Amino acid sequence: MLTRLWIVATVAIGVVGAADYTPTERRHWAFQKRSRPEVPKVPGGRNPIDAFVLARLQKEGLRMAPRADRATLARRLYFDLLGLPPTPTEVSAFVHDKSPDAYAKLIDRLLDNPHYGERWGERWLDLVRFAESDGFEYDTHRKDAWRYRDYVIRSLNADKPYDRFVLEQLAGDEIGAKDQELLVASGFNRLGPLRKNAGNQEVASSRNEVLTEMTNVVGSALLGVTLGCARCHDHKFDAIRQKDYYRIQAYFSATHDKDIPMFSLEEEAAWKARAAPVEEQMKALRRSMRGKKGEELDKLEKKLEDLQDQLPEPLPALFAVADDPAKATPIHVLARGDYQNKGDRVGMRPLGVLLPDGASEVSQMEAPRAALARWIVDPENPLTARVMVNRIWYGHFGRGIVATPNDFGAMGPRPTHPELLDWLANEFVAGGFRIKRMHRMIVLSDAYQQSSYSPQAALGREQDPENKLLWHFSRRRLEAEEIRDAMLAVAGKLNTKAGGPSIIVPVEKELVDLLYKPSQWAVTPDREEHNRRSVYLIAKRNLRLPFMDVFDAPDHQISCPRRESSTHAPQALELLNGTFSNQMAEAFAERLLREAGADRAKQVDLAYRLAAGRAPKPQEAQLGTRFLRTQPLRELALAVLNLNAFLYVE
Repeated sequence: MLTRLWIVATVAIGVVGAADYTPTERRHWAFQKRSRPEVPKVPGGRNPIDAFVLARLQKEGLRMAPRADRATLARRLYFDLLGLPPTPTEVSAFVHDKSPDAYAKLIDRLLDNPHYGERWGERWLDLVRFAESDGFEYDTHRKDAWRYRDYVIRSLNADKPYDRFVLEQLAGDEIGAKDQELLVASGFNRLGPLRKNAGNQEVASSRNEVLTEMTNVVGSALLGVTLGCARCHDHKFDAIRQKDYYRIQAYFSATHDKDIPMFSLEEEAAWKARAAPVEEQMKALRRSMRGKKGEELDKLEKKLEDLQDQLPEPLPALFAVADDPAKATPIHVLARGDYQNKGDRVGMRPLGVLLPDGASEVSQMEAPRAALARWIVDPENPLTARVMVNRIWYGHFGRGIVATPNDFGAMGPRPTHPELLDWLANEFVAGGFRIKRMHRMIVLSDAYQQSSYSPQAALGREQDPENKLLWHFSRRRLEAEEIRDAMLAVAGKLNTKAGGPSIIVPVEKELVDLLYKPSQWAVTPDREEHNRRSVYLIAKRNLRLPFMDVFDAPDHQISCPRRESSTHAPQALELLNGTFSNQMAEAFAERLLREAGADRAKQVDLAYRLAAGRAPKPQEAQLGTRFLRTQPLRELALAVLNLNAFLYVE
């Protein structure tokens, strides 16, 4: 099907020749057709995933750890699927549910919870480097980009098939030019950083950078290959020619930004009436700037910026793209990626290593990005399904079957369980590209339900120190958003309102002063909005919230396939001394007093049940009550928010 889909297109419109690839290049595992592995027959392999994992463990003389206790499993599932801690009531209900399908029922409830889309939406937004500002010097706000974020969350909650999800984002405008949801989805093509050149985006250098961003994300986010490495020369390690890079770019040659109005003629007229006086002043000021230099010019430019701030807020619009064949950019191979050093002109064609020798290019076609998307999600494409199931696996185990989710090439490590990867990819395709089905399959496995403590710890650390073979569950530190959201949740302050324009929270003045315009950081006036989930905080490229930054949140500049998990002193300083941490500790203490009363033992017990998802151990209970004899309750609350039991998932 994969080859046939492309041959049909070339016969219909078709054109020029292509280079061949050596047998060695074609033999790389990721470019091979998926195998159809048989599920190993091993003792204890009740589930196909476990059969593959156990077969490998037994080969190495290892075995799985015992199953985690129910309270631990509940907390693990809640954070993995929702990004939030369970309440004590929710933990207790699961622990005391004696029905044989209690665990499966909990999984289904969580997958149906609207917070699921918020949690897994964050992972997708990382991947596509979603941000609501341009970056670079001006870092202009993208006022309506939040609609794309909400589209992602809605799509994941609805369990939209992954093949449709990709098609809508790459080509929503081409397949539904009047469908608002699809137009918003097409904003995917505008998510990269954008360098402004005095407001002129049609200059060749800017256009080249825009096309580069559109092309690179196809390789990293959708195909899991380092396509961008072939921009300046043939890929040094993988079977990706420089021509391949520009052939993929050719699918975007006619793609241009398009803001689609979401306002009436009356609203537009009212906006123009308010803006007209300011615009007249700006025109007069620009005229007076002619011939001015030095300090005098600087003063006038400052006045111009002040006037720009007086313009009314832009009217709402859909952040989308559209094809304009009349303005299509001719695509050439660029020596060293330099837009001024053009080589051969190329047409559209998928990656050559996945096509027959001599496959042709296409110079033009209708809906080119839709054609590219259909090739990417074709069930026979050897990359797409493997890449996506590997991302889902990484989200549950903290490590992918391929440890480099954006690089399935020669410089990335080989899969630890290649047969399991292909089996999962086959199941993904056969199940209609349903992401929730893959979640359910993975978290139902014994491999996922293991304890993080193993009786074989000494042998396991000696033979497999990175736990690649899954002889126990690897505990993980919560991600930045999870820590912030969990603090809000346990303090009883979390505002669970979903969707809408992003929230700007207060930060230090010194950070705001570093922006091109301090007015870009206009704090949301409603303080209740400041307690929304982190996915709804504005993603500004030139100002990262210190709390999020210190806990390894990505910078929105490039695709982030996996979160780092560092440990360093500033994290402890932020948790102990940070404004947000202390505000949450104060609110947490008020909640403990309100719900547990003045009884110190009950306060300690509730603190652990809220923050750690379990009762305190005897020594913890004893230390906590002793601590409260001399210290205020807010200090205990702050200490609990600094515990590993709060910050880590076992």
